[in-house]
Amino acid sequence: MKKDIHPDLHNTIVHCACGNEFETASTAKEIKVEICSACHPFFTGKQKLVDSAGRVERFKKKYAKYSAKEKGRA
Repeated sequence: MKKDIHPDLHNTIVHCACGNEFETASTAKEIKVEICSACHPFFTGKQKLVDSAGRVERFKKKYAKYSAKEKGRA
């Protein structure tokens, strides 16, 4: 490998929003993530809604009238 062209590799601590921390190697000194393997639904088997700015509530409110019509037909 050529000298002085590669970035420095650091032992990095990754901080998740759920509070989980783990160590890895990276060129960044610190990494912050929203979802990690400890809280991701694929790995945990639990569904977790990550709601940004009330989008889920707006969707439910918008389509509640269609849901009510379907219940009336059944």
